[in-house]
Order: sequence, then structure tokens, then C-alpha cells
Amino acid sequence: MSYLSRRDFLKLARNGFLYLSGALAFVGFLRFLDYDPNLAPKTEFDLGSAEKYPLGSRTVLDEIPAILIHAESGFSALSLICTHLGCTLESNVDGFACPCHNSRFDTEGRVTHGPAAKPLNPLRIEVTEDNLLTLHTD
Repeated sequence: MSYLSRRDFLKLARNGFLYLSGALAFVGFLRFLDYDPNLAPKTEFDLGSAEKYPLGSRTVLDEIPAILIHAESGFSALSLICTHLGCTLESNVDGFACPCHNSRFDTEGRVTHGPAAKPLNPLRIEVTEDNLLTLHTD
């Protein structure tokens, strides 16, 4: 039976740790290459029953951000993302205000004070046969 000297044991342990760390680094590199940073954002939101939104209501949807409007003509929605640089708008008595660059929009989404030049983007609302609302942001 041959004995392993202390020096040979340390060389063997060192080489084992080097191979193991190399294999772990390689696996990490492969996972890095497989990473998909552009996950598709959700474009369809279930808003529940239409009865939750009475006629004449204007409901701010914080999750999206959007505002759902229930008028006599039906449901409509506006995006609460500023058309200037994409900040989230804040609701006020006159409409909506951008906290970033002070753009102002009226309650219908039209620009009342720049620097934004375009009105708020309309969003598509779908009412199903079961009287459920779905908001589409695409």
C-alpha cells in the first residue's frame, strides 16, 4: 500500500478546489448568457365586474397606472404615464399633474400646460359577455 505524502495530499486538494471553482464559474457564466432581461410586461389586466364602477365614476388604477372612466357612452381608460418623459402622473382637482417637469392635463387627458405636447394615451377596455372588464395596455 502506498502512502500519500503531505505535499501530495495538499497538491491533490488544491487541484480539486481549482477544478471545482472552475466548474462553478462556468455554470455561472452559462446562466449569465441565458438571462433574459426583457421579460414581456403584462398587457392585460382583469378589473373585475362592471358593477364595481358606477356610472359617472372615475377610478384611478394604481397597479397599471391608469384611470377608468365610466360615462353614459360606456367605459374608457387613459394611461397615467406622462407623454413627455414617462413619469407617473398624480391626480388633482383640475386633472392630472406630472411631478417631474410640471406638465398638466385636464380630466379628459388633454395637455393644459407643457412641456408635454401630446395628450394622454387612451387604453382599450373590453367588456365580456359576463359583464367583466379587461384593460389592455398594448
